[in-house]
Amino acid sequence: MTGQTFRGVALLPCAAWALTRAALLLWVLGVFTLGGLDVTVDVWVIYRGWYETLLTGTYPLDDVTWQYPPGAALAILSPALLPFWEYASAFYALVLLCDALVFGLLLYAGRRPGIRAAGAWVWVVGVPLLGPTVYARYDLMVTAVAVAALLAGVRHPKVLGVLAAFGALLKVWPALVLIGVRRGRPTRAAWSAAALTAAGLGVGFALWMPGAYAFLAFQRDRGLEIESLGALYFHLARHAGWEGRVELHYGSMEFLGPHVGLVSALVLGLAVLALGWLLVWRLRARTFAAHTPAQAAFTAVLLFTTTSRVISPQYVVWLVGLAAVCLAFRGGGMVRPAVLVLVAAGVTVLEFPVYFAEVVASDAWGVALLFVRNGLLVAASLIAARRLWRETVPGGRSEKAVPARGDQPSRALR
Repeated sequence: MTGQTFRGVALLPCAAWALTRAALLLWVLGVFTLGGLDVTVDVWVIYRGWYETLLTGTYPLDDVTWQYPPGAALAILSPALLPFWEYASAFYALVLLCDALVFGLLLYAGRRPGIRAAGAWVWVVGVPLLGPTVYARYDLMVTAVAVAALLAGVRHPKVLGVLAAFGALLKVWPALVLIGVRRGRPTRAAWSAAALTAAGLGVGFALWMPGAYAFLAFQRDRGLEIESLGALYFHLARHAGWEGRVELHYGSMEFLGPHVGLVSALVLGLAVLALGWLLVWRLRARTFAAHTPAQAAFTAVLLFTTTSRVISPQYVVWLVGLAAVCLAFRGGGMVRPAVLVLVAAGVTVLEFPVYFAEVVASDAWGVALLFVRNGLLVAASLIAARRLWRETVPGGRSEKAVPARGDQPSRALR
């Protein structure tokens, strides 16, 4: 593709990105609103409060809502890079910058043999489907690190490892981009780089400020959030006389009362089963193409998101980013689960913030939205897992083999 042709092809997605992101900024800046719930409170109240605490030289040890790895402090402190703006505006500007970075990486990669512009389009469409929440949380910043890791890892496994470790210290889940790295030397390079980076940064954060790992206890004590898969049981049980309640607990709306502990344990059991399946897949997988790390990361994050005790709306941006990388590769598959994730993003903005009051009250409309959104994520998880298994495990395929060209990572991004 010539430079002139590329510029012509890129004009439409660039225009779409600019228009949709302008709308997101207008939302978070309060020019117009979506529903009656102000999703920016996390930034100008909670994040700003953490920012003030971090500036004193300690993590928020007395705040149980601080449930993030120590690297999250970098995201919370990042508005200090723009001291000429007030905290919230600086934060939104930096999220916009990370959004543009992901879009630029996907668009640039689309110029390479074996890569296409579909990934950039998934990102352009998927992010605004989540509404203003996506700019009012730091999850998009983390997603940018994971996307960069997967794209760089096609040719540079060590870079993938370093970015995966850094991302994990921001919000844990980017460590999953390591699971699909090709066996042999690439795995050794990526995993050893990740281990060294995680060890070095982990010690650095511990020495930087006290309380770097206090989040582990806060995260352990979290309950069953009302948007999770397991919470659907209690939404229905409330109409049958269940005596529990919904309360703001550990920073989110959770179900408290009889049988919540049991259902939480069952949900945790599903997560353990998902982990077991991923380990079996890793041991049995033999065919690794250039797109396999993206497929494996997408599948793993889908499985753990769906089986989590908490499915916050901003989590879906992780899936949008990974779906975008999957679809960037020609022959990379995952089209159906990616489409399901995009639809789930559109439903998510309805359940939060538009009809969140109905969700909290277990109103029929709110419960229906949760059933649809969580059902879409379950379907996407199962389809993605089936696709990954069939493409990589000997005897697991009923489809035509992946072309040999897909196994040439050095050509994919040359």
